[in-house]
Amino acid sequence: MKELSVNHLLGIKYITPQDIELIFETADHFKEVINRPIKKVPSLRDITIANIFFENSTRTKLSFELAQKRLSADVISFSAAQSSVKKGETLIDTVNNILSMKVDMVVMRHSNPGAAHFLSRNVKASIINAGDGAHEHPTQALLDSYSIRERLGSVAGKKVVIVGDILHSRVALSNIFALQMQGAEVRVCGPNTLIPKYIESLGVKVESNLRQALEWCDVANMLRVQNERLDFNYFPSTREYAQQYGLDKALLDSLDKEIIVMHPGPINRGVEITSDVADSNQSVILDQVENGVAVRMAVTYLLASKIK
Repeated sequence: MKELSVNHLLGIKYITPQDIELIFETADHFKEVINRPIKKVPSLRDITIANIFFENSTRTKLSFELAQKRLSADVISFSAAQSSVKKGETLIDTVNNILSMKVDMVVMRHSNPGAAHFLSRNVKASIINAGDGAHEHPTQALLDSYSIRERLGSVAGKKVVIVGDILHSRVALSNIFALQMQGAEVRVCGPNTLIPKYIESLGVKVESNLRQALEWCDVANMLRVQNERLDFNYFPSTREYAQQYGLDKALLDSLDKEIIVMHPGPINRGVEITSDVADSNQSVILDQVENGVAVRMAVTYLLASKIK
């Protein structure tokens, strides 16, 4: 059986193109499973997984939990808001206390970049990074690429523009790594204040005009403005942002080709995209949600198979 080259999924930049292909092949199998009348398989019946979320999450947390339960794993969920972390307990002590209950794998979201790396070096469990600050969100990038592959046949050779708050987005960085690794060309588009200064060093071009970006691309991945991470105003107003960088149906229909539209969620309807775009045939947003379960099943299964 093929194996992943890593024992943890900490970020896209630590895995190989072969790892991505193996994850996608495995996800193909699990996608078929979750569309059966009986949606569970006994693959991880002896594995216990802890979902530890130090930041709020709806889709990612539910997607991981559903993926784990579809694989018949035992699942415990932990929210920092109701935990001893609030009393001053350290991250390592918190996780080690959970691991002492014989947990095999930890899925963690944390507000600090590098938290998953730190944990992987200090605890004896397989770690999946479910988002660390504005650093990486590897499973989101994998499900995004998987969704492009499903709709367009492959990722190689495709032109993808990522629009919005690139500066504060872990989704953007993981997507750039994943898409380039698979042979796609990537550009970013948004207000200059929300574009990182280092972005061109990653081999990514900056396009300031949304129409020109859309005319160039095959895929537009629309990111929301991360208001919870903004420490001051990066643009004059939400209305002005929507006028310059929001995608509506009139703009989409005026293009001389059909592109596909993605969004990692949650959507601010009427800001980055309008409802008629989000609900259109060119949108793969709900496909992303469904594919997220299959991809997270694949990642969890492949990492669990390496646990001795």
